[in-house]
Amino acid sequence: MNFGGNEVVYNYPESRIVILPVPYDETSTWIKGSDRGPDAIMEASVNLEFYDIETASEVHKKGIFTLDPLNEKSSPEALIKKSRAIVRGLLEDEKFPVIIGGNHTVSIGPAYALADYYTDLSVLQLDAHADLRNEYEGSPFNHACVMARIREKAHIVQVGIRSISEEEANVAVWDNIFPAHELYYKKGLYDKALGILKQNVYVTIDLDVFDPSLIPSTGTPEPGGPSYFEIMHFLRKVAENRNIVGFDVVELCPSPDNKAPDFVAAKIIYQLLSYIFK
Repeated sequence: MNFGGNEVVYNYPESRIVILPVPYDETSTWIKGSDRGPDAIMEASVNLEFYDIETASEVHKKGIFTLDPLNEKSSPEALIKKSRAIVRGLLEDEKFPVIIGGNHTVSIGPAYALADYYTDLSVLQLDAHADLRNEYEGSPFNHACVMARIREKAHIVQVGIRSISEEEANVAVWDNIFPAHELYYKKGLYDKALGILKQNVYVTIDLDVFDPSLIPSTGTPEPGGPSYFEIMHFLRKVAENRNIVGFDVVELCPSPDNKAPDFVAAKIIYQLLSYIFK
C-alpha cells in the first residue's frame, strides 16, 4: 500500500518525496508490535484530507512515492547498513526521505546517511526518552541506544524528554536537552531549542513524545508529554527557520481497538510535509 492510497499515486521519477517503510521490532524491550506500525499508518493515511487547511496547500502534488518495505530482520547492524544505503541513494536522486518505523533503531541508518551527506547536520529528537544508553540488553543498537549512536555522527538536540537513567544523565549534554516538565512551564524553551539547531536538520519523531492520552499505542508510553499543536507548531517554526532534510516517525504499536493513534501518526507525516514544502 502507498501512503495516501489511490488519491496519492505518483511514480518515482516525478516524486520529490519518498516514503520508506521499515517494519522492524527486533530490539524492542517492552510492548511488541512496532513492526506493524508502517502498515497501520499507510492504512490510516487513506483517510486524510489532502488539502491542508493550516498551510492552504496540497503537498502531495510535489509527488509522494512509497518504496517497498525494508524487511531486514537478521540483525540491527544489517538493518542500519541497508537503510543507510537506501537513504543515501534517495539523497543522491534529490529525493526527500521520510522513514516510517518500526522501533527507534530504525532511525540510526537514515541519520547516518544524512550525516554522511551534510557536514552541518543537527538531529532533532522528539521523544519521551533520552535513548543515550551505550548498550542495552546486550546491543549497542537497541532502541534505548539510538541517540548515543547518532550523536557519534551528528549534533543532537533532544526535546520532550521525561525519562532518563542515571547512566544517561551522566553522559547527557544538558544544554541540548529540553525536558517536558520545563517545556510545560516555559514555552520559550522551544525557541531556545530552535536556536541551537544547525542549518540542516533531520527530525526523528518517537511517537511517545506525545502524552499517552493522545497516542497510547507505543512501545514505552510515558505520561506528561506535550500536546499535538505544541509539537506541530514547534516543527512549523523549525521548517520556517531551518532546512529540514528528512524525517522519521517511529514507535507506533497499533491496537485493533483504537485506530486514532494510527491516524494521528499519518497526520503528523502529512502536516510536517506541508510545513516543509509550503
